[in-house]
Amino acid sequence: MIKPVSEQVVVLVGASSGIGRAAALEFARRGASVVVAARTVSALDSLVEEITAQGGTALAVPTDVAEADQVRVLGERAESVFGRIDTWVNAAAVAVWGRITDISDAEFDRVMRVNFLGQVHGVHAAVPALRRAGGGVIIGIASVEAIRAVPMHAPYTASKWAVRALYDSLRMELAQDGIPIAVSTILPASIDTPFFEHSRSKLGAMPKPPPPLYAPELVAEAIVRAAERPTREVPVGGSAIGFYVGQRVSPALSDAVMSIRRLGRQQLRSDRPDNGRDNVDAPMEGLGQVHGNYPGHVLRHSVITSLLARTPRPGELLTGVVSRLHSAESRSGSDGPEPGASGDSASGVGEPASGSADA
Repeated sequence: MIKPVSEQVVVLVGASSGIGRAAALEFARRGASVVVAARTVSALDSLVEEITAQGGTALAVPTDVAEADQVRVLGERAESVFGRIDTWVNAAAVAVWGRITDISDAEFDRVMRVNFLGQVHGVHAAVPALRRAGGGVIIGIASVEAIRAVPMHAPYTASKWAVRALYDSLRMELAQDGIPIAVSTILPASIDTPFFEHSRSKLGAMPKPPPPLYAPELVAEAIVRAAERPTREVPVGGSAIGFYVGQRVSPALSDAVMSIRRLGRQQLRSDRPDNGRDNVDAPMEGLGQVHGNYPGHVLRHSVITSLLARTPRPGELLTGVVSRLHSAESRSGSDGPEPGASGDSASGVGEPASGSADA
């Protein structure tokens, strides 16, 4: 039902830099046809050039995920060029750092529109397309901040809690309807990407990631693995386990620890002055890059991630059984037509394009 990555058509939203760009390169390296989307046209074009130079197949579709119509067009373009979609990855995100009282209503609204509603728009485009393809995988990039809130980052943290809840609800609804679409949520810890240089800061300096930091390629590998062997949630980085444990054992104790200024505020400020540039309201022009400018040691392996990404938990197996039972009931006609089936008409199909890009 789920194809090998080498046979997949993958739509990847938020591909201009960081985790999204690393994942697009890894999918292409493994032989998938990739449709990359983001707001920065120059970064998408350079990504397509990099993929095609290595013999891969890629299509760029400039997209602002906050606009539902643009995300719908992205899905339609992918289907029209490649004939189907097998995996959809939602990775776009923006951030504003600072106290809640220093962050405006408009800034909260924008972060939620990109980080949360952008993934809702992706789901709305992906589910009908994946059903037309006979099944597939939706992968949402959340964060360890979807497990445990942190200070000075409320809009982003709130958006990632919402993202995690979105995929939990979607996973259950698809199982209820017996629809063969798997849903995986990726929960990265601190990752060495340009995310921090692209964020808006009200800290009096450019923000920096709290250590330990992990390489974006580690997240990309987890994403690609989930496209072929999906699991419910994949924490990336051993430090993610600390978030799980702290929230499960004593959230109040975690509050107290993070309330210490040296831990919850000062370690988030770099020694670099804020340059006043960010991608919250408009894209940052440039060719895009995978890595950030973190000067310290970056970890490139995580035993915890490898184990959890490859080992389905008992509850996941049980959910799969429930989904298959409901699917069999739907085929037998005991529950009538599947919800939404009447609206899943096929898109037009064009010829695959190798290395093409929208300008």
